[in-house]
Amino acid sequence: MRRIFLVALCILSLSARPAEARQWTLRECIDYARTNNIQVQNAQLNQAAAEETLLQAQASRFPTLNASASQNISLQNGSDPYYSGNYGLQSGVTLYNGGRIVNNIRQAEINALAGEYDIEAARNNIEVAVTQAYLNILYAKESVTTSQNNVEAAKAQWERAKAMYEEGSISLSEYAQMESQYSSDVYQLTVNESSLAQSTLNLKQLLELGLNEDFAVFYPEIGDEDVVAVLPSVAEVYNVAEDILPDMKSGRLGIEAARLNEDIASASGIPSISASASVSTHNIYNMSRSFADQLADNVSGGVGLTLSIPIVNGRSVKTTKARAKIQTQQAALNYASSQKNLLSTLEGLYQDVVSAQSRYQAAQKKLQSAELSYNLASEKYNEGMVNPVELLTEKNTYLAAQQELLQAKYQAILCRQLLNFYQGIPIEI
Repeated sequence: MRRIFLVALCILSLSARPAEARQWTLRECIDYARTNNIQVQNAQLNQAAAEETLLQAQASRFPTLNASASQNISLQNGSDPYYSGNYGLQSGVTLYNGGRIVNNIRQAEINALAGEYDIEAARNNIEVAVTQAYLNILYAKESVTTSQNNVEAAKAQWERAKAMYEEGSISLSEYAQMESQYSSDVYQLTVNESSLAQSTLNLKQLLELGLNEDFAVFYPEIGDEDVVAVLPSVAEVYNVAEDILPDMKSGRLGIEAARLNEDIASASGIPSISASASVSTHNIYNMSRSFADQLADNVSGGVGLTLSIPIVNGRSVKTTKARAKIQTQQAALNYASSQKNLLSTLEGLYQDVVSAQSRYQAAQKKLQSAELSYNLASEKYNEGMVNPVELLTEKNTYLAAQQELLQAKYQAILCRQLLNFYQGIPIEI
C-alpha cells in the first residue's frame, strides 16, 4: 500500500506541473498560417463571390419566369366601387445576342479560376512572411545565446579587474573600463532578449493566435550544409517560377478575360433576338360567378419574338469596345511587369545568397582568428601582461566577427529557402 501511495503521489506531482508551451516547427507554422491567416480568408471569400457570379452567368442561358398579382379598386361617378384582381406569368429567353452569354460564362469561369490562384498566392505570401519571421526568431535566439556567453565572460573579467584594482595592479580608470564593458554587455543581452520577444510576437500575429495562447518555436540544429548549399541558376528558377506561381497564372488569365471582354463589347453592336411568353387572368368581386370560374374564363396569353437592332446609341458601343481593348493592353502590361518583378526578385535573392555564403565562409575564418586572439589576450590579461584597453580591443573584434557570422548565416538560409520556394520545393528547416 505504501508503494502504491508513493506512485500515485508522483503521478499527481507530475500532472500538477504547468504544461510547457507547444514548440512549433517552421512547417507547422506555415501550414497553420496558410489556413488561418486573415488575408487568406479574404481571398477565399473573394473566390466564393466569383463562384456566385459564375452561377449567375450560367443561369442566363435559361428562360426567366416571373409571376405577378394585383388588386384594384375602380371608382366611377354614380356607381358603387368594384374590386378586381389580375394575375399573370411572364417568361423570356434570349435566343441570340452575338455570343455575349457564352463569353460572359467563359469570362466568369476564368475569374473563378483566377480567384483560386489568388487564394494560393495569398497562401504563398503568408508562407514567405512566416519563413522570414521564423528565421528572425532563430537569429535573435542565437544572438541571445552569444550575448549570454559574453556577459558571463565579461563578468569574470570585471571581477578579475576588481581584484587587480584592489591589489593596486591596475588604475581606477582601467577598472572603470572593465566595469563599463560588463554593463554594456548586460545591456546588449537585454536588447537581444527584447528583439527575440518582439520577433516571437510578430510570428504569433502572423499565425492569428490569440493574446492568451502560449506560443514557442522549435529551434532546429542548422549545419554548414544548410548555409552553403549548391544554388540553381537564376534562369532555372525563373522558368519554373513563371510557370507554377499562382499570381503568374492569374496574370495570364487576366489577359484571357480581357480579350473575352473585347468580344463581349463587340457583341453589344450586333442585333439580338429574344422570345417571350405570357399568360394572365383576372376576376371582378361581387359578381354572380365564382372566383374560380372567372379565373378559368378570363385566361389569355401569347408568345412573341423580339428583334433588337442598335442603330444610334450615343457612341456607347464604340466606346465600350475601345475601353475593352485598352483593358486588354493594360492586362498584358501588368503581366509583363509581373515577369519583370519576378526576375528582379530572383536575381536579388540569388545575389544575396551568393554574397551571404561568401561572407559566411569568410566570417568563419575571421571568427576563428578573432576568437584565438581574444582567448590569448584574456590569458595575458589574467596574468597581468596586457592592459584592459588591449583586451577590450580584441574582445570587440571578436564580438563583431560573431555578429557578422550570424547575419551571413541567416541571410544565406533565408534566400536559399526562398529560391527553393519559387521552384515549388517546400520550405523546410
